Amino acid sequence: MPVSVGIVGGTGAQGRGLALRWGATAEVLLGSRSPQRAVRSAEELAAASGGSIRGASNREAARTSDVVVLALPYAARERALEELAPALAGKIVVDMTVPLDPSRPTAVRLPRGGSAALELQAQLCGRARIVAALHNISAARLAALAEPLRGDVLVCSDDEAAKARVIDLIDALGLRGLDAGPLVNAIAAESLTPVLIHINRRYGGSNAGIEIVGIPAKT
Repeated sequence: MPVSVGIVGGTGAQGRGLALRWGATAEVLLGSRSPQRAVRSAEELAAASGGSIRGASNREAARTSDVVVLALPYAARERALEELAPALAGKIVVDMTVPLDPSRPTAVRLPRGGSAALELQAQLCGRARIVAALHNISAARLAALAEPLRGDVLVCSDDEAAKARVIDLIDALGLRGLDAGPLVNAIAAESLTPVLIHINRRYGGSNAGIEIVGIPAKT
């Protein structure tokens, strides 16, 4: 039976792109504060991709899925988690949040808790299995289904089994998931996003990503 992936905040650009890709290999539940909006978006994405994508409330997406992906802006996450925390207990929670400063998105900003992922772990009081990943993949690249994805994804967690499961999901996207160590290393992964934004602006790109060289290919 395919794994079920709930995407909280799934009607945003990142969530929609992930749903398009994962719908081919997983059961995707697209979450939103508005279930009606989620249903409409899921129907559109399923029609475009032929994947298994359904819409629901954020709470339902979190409660009924094996793996929950938080595709929320940093500024909105704390409030959303006040409602979602009970539904996330015991779940593998993939945090792709980047604490960008909207007024200066090309500069690294470390939040008070060290990283968004570490803050999430503290907010959920250790009741969920937090995995930090998918910080450096652009929504435009995810949405371009006709183009194969290329690049590496740094995956950080203190839970080795949860980390391995998320790496498998990332590989299913067509990317290469790499074990990047404990959750504290999410500080580096989150910090790469403003660096990539700067590189895009400096060199006229739009979808800069990362690739790690000098290691054997995964088999």
